[in-house]
Amino acid sequence: MLLETKNQPNFILYVTKIDDNPYHFNKLFKLRDEIEQLPQDCLNIKVDFHYCEFLGHYGVAFLGGLFRLIEARGGSLTFDWNTLPEKVSMNLAQNGFLCDFGCDRKPWNGNSIPYRNDLQQDLNAITDYLKYNWLGKGWVNISPRLQDAITGRVLEIYCNAFEHSQSTVGVFSCGQHYPNMGVLHLTVIDFGMGIPTSVRSLPQNLGKTANEALEWAFKPGNSTKLGSISRGAGLNLLQEFIIKNHGNLTIFSNDGYVNIGDNIIYENKCTNFRGTLINIALKCDESYYCLASEVDQPRKPLF
Repeated sequence: MLLETKNQPNFILYVTKIDDNPYHFNKLFKLRDEIEQLPQDCLNIKVDFHYCEFLGHYGVAFLGGLFRLIEARGGSLTFDWNTLPEKVSMNLAQNGFLCDFGCDRKPWNGNSIPYRNDLQQDLNAITDYLKYNWLGKGWVNISPRLQDAITGRVLEIYCNAFEHSQSTVGVFSCGQHYPNMGVLHLTVIDFGMGIPTSVRSLPQNLGKTANEALEWAFKPGNSTKLGSISRGAGLNLLQEFIIKNHGNLTIFSNDGYVNIGDNIIYENKCTNFRGTLINIALKCDESYYCLASEVDQPRKPLF
């Protein structure tokens, strides 16, 4: 919730509970719209965590991007770290979020996949992050070959964000291992144009709804750049891998939504997120895992 203070050109942003809940996602997307409607260059925001009972990895990645977007628009941020509940504070310290925003608390190894902000495409650094900070902690007992296969699939998400989103603040990541549920999550967010908008940049796709544009993006052979390598192949292979290994892939982009798990769902949403949020959930039980037949094929970009 964003509130304007009386008689001052300042605002208070109250961070509330954020978990895996459609209502909470919509709340974040609407908050981004509120920020964009505020005047540039004279925006001062105090961030208050009094009402934040829980801040999931989705919220960590999203708020990190939102705060950098505020700064990119000429605004300034003041964090009231004293309002952080202890459990939330410990998690934000562990994953490096506090350190990234100027709080003097160093991160450490735990169940968090570190918060990360990539301003530029550095495939070697991102590959190391995926292999060693996400998959390489022993939470998922998989072979090095399968680890490379998963890393290659997810690396495509970053490549697409840098090549097509036109985000001014880069790409944001965070994840979490939930041992009680036996699930390993990773969220990747950009604040760019969104997948449907990118797909509609082609004249033949102008009339597509958001869910139709997302379905188009998942089809092998489809590309938003004429003459480029097929970009639908990467998303399609990631989809196949998720299905075969009983994981889950969730995407919010513009007013479109995708959920791939036991079923495949494409929907149009009322809330529009100008960007792309992708969450990947993997089972920690290695008995689920099998290699897709395409695992040894060379890397192919996304749409």
